Amino acid sequence: PTHCFHTLLHLEELLTNTIIMKIVKVIGSLCLINSASAFAPSRCTMSTHRSSSLHADVAEAESDVAAITTDPKEAVKLFGRLAEKYIMLDSTAGMCCYSACSDCEYREPGGGYRMADQSSARPKWIPCYDHREFGSGKEHTTKWSTDIFTEGPAVTKEEFVERVINLEFAPPLGGPFLAKSAAAIEDESAAAALFDILAGEKEKLTRFRMGKEMKVHACGEEGVTWNHFSTALGAK
Repeated sequence: PTHCFHTLLHLEELLTNTIIMKIVKVIGSLCLINSASAFAPSRCTMSTHRSSSLHADVAEAESDVAAITTDPKEAVKLFGRLAEKYIMLDSTAGMCCYSACSDCEYREPGGGYRMADQSSARPKWIPCYDHREFGSGKEHTTKWSTDIFTEGPAVTKEEFVERVINLEFAPPLGGPFLAKSAAAIEDESAAAALFDILAGEKEKLTRFRMGKEMKVHACGEEGVTWNHFSTALGAK
């Protein structure tokens, strides 16, 4: 009887341990499932990610379609109205004689000169400043600042287009050659596109913003050349 009693106790212990082990396994499995679920990306997250990517692709495609393209002849009609033969550059260039003096303080490290100003036989630059004055007394007020902003520091798109079209044209350096007699502007779309480039999403373009934006398109230089201008208008 004693032996049987111990046997029953041993069986009961084994049975209990087996049940406990099964319970532990079940709990462990549940924990693993929950843990895996916590780290797995949800369908909502993946869906949102795909939606965002699609939206970005669509926006990029729309941007490409909306990219500005301009007939080079129409662009040069604008450039010849805005460009000038003279530009003031570096006021620190002093009174250099440009005679290649070896000890000249106004020479660049590469051997070039820091030019105070430059002139051209034909209009070459749209200066990025409205007015500039050197300590020597030399000064320059740009054509665009006085002929576009005739009644204040800002213009609407309609005013900008009208005043640019009415500017006097001169065959500039760069772009396809156009005689003055062939430079009349009948299609206003290029002038309107130029306003959008300079004003961005603003309803009005200020004198200050025009100078600032032109300097951006001039890659930090003091004046917009034909290469800068045609690139901005997509007139390549």
